[in-house]
Amino acid sequence: MKIIERYILKRATGIFMATLLWVLAIVWTTQVLLRFDIVTSNGQSIATFLEIALLILPSVIPVVIPFAVGIAVAQTLSTMNTDSELIVISAAGSPRMTVIRPMLKLAVVASLVCLVIATVLNPTARQRMRVLLAESRADLITSVVDEGTFQKVEDGLYIQIGKRLPDGRLGGIFVADGREDGTELLYYAKEGATVEMDGNQLLVMQDGTVHRKTNGNISIVRYSSYAFDLSQFAPSNANTSLRPKERDTAYLFSPAANDSHYQRNPQVYRAEIHRRFSEWLYPMVFALIGLAVAGDSRSFREARIHPLLSTMAIALVFRWAGFYLTDKLESSAAYTLAVYLVPLSACAIAAFFIATNRVMELPMWMVEKIANLWNRIAAEATGFWRRLTGSGPSASGGRA
Repeated sequence: MKIIERYILKRATGIFMATLLWVLAIVWTTQVLLRFDIVTSNGQSIATFLEIALLILPSVIPVVIPFAVGIAVAQTLSTMNTDSELIVISAAGSPRMTVIRPMLKLAVVASLVCLVIATVLNPTARQRMRVLLAESRADLITSVVDEGTFQKVEDGLYIQIGKRLPDGRLGGIFVADGREDGTELLYYAKEGATVEMDGNQLLVMQDGTVHRKTNGNISIVRYSSYAFDLSQFAPSNANTSLRPKERDTAYLFSPAANDSHYQRNPQVYRAEIHRRFSEWLYPMVFALIGLAVAGDSRSFREARIHPLLSTMAIALVFRWAGFYLTDKLESSAAYTLAVYLVPLSACAIAAFFIATNRVMELPMWMVEKIANLWNRIAAEATGFWRRLTGSGPSASGGRA
């Protein structure tokens, strides 16, 4: 690699890492806060919470990396253009590949990182997180639930324990189970206890009733002993309830014959395969669009809008189309080809602009709308600041 190429790659990598860390920190923090109830509600230790927080990262990184690549490419080239470095490189007789090659290398590495995370690390992290959540829910029922209060185990499942007896048994057990659409189950027992049988954890309730409501019909069954299976929340049975996003990539290609989730909707498994093997292309999409927008040396007076904004606006259109088609693919296999055509067509269009020395820009009508919106926001912000500080012509005129 030439010295100038190493210089460009170093600058782009620095901006990429800085952008990745900041954006990742913001997105990761919001995702972590959504799971803070594991500590506050389920009585888990801070160590468990920190482990879950780390396990969130593999699912967030592939989403953030393409944006970091696009920002790095567009900002690096924009800055070099402002400092006349691109003009000097061109005047020195260097080919355009001198600028393009470092950006493509950054994009290729970022794409490969996304591929490894999506196909290997993310499924493993999701499986481990499923186990931790299962353990926290099982602990919630057996030892954390407070007397006389309703506690949410998961969406649609609530439990209340009237009191804890001295011998470790439970008194006044009430369970409300509405997880299945169209069916509501209410369990009541005078007393019970948690036991382990054949590796499964059971809540054995004694002397109670089960109220079942289905499509407006209500049935009541009395029982002397009833075992409520808690193994569905425990890690011993976690593998049987894994969702497609939590499955290993090899398993998606050859699911087990007795997988009930696969039998109900096999298309979701196929959609997950195509999602993992299509989204890793988007770092290359963002990089090529950045090169098509800001890769040519020109005066900023020729540009109708900042290259960074143009890059992100154009790239977001293709990224949104990718998300939309991937969601549609879960219900219909007809979208399979389109999932790959979106990033590949974006790369082809950007490559065409680069090869023909054309500048990719937003349509004029869109630029005008963005400019008008920005002017209104700036005017409102300026007026608010003047009213807040009591400065400016309007404020002085009012005092006169």
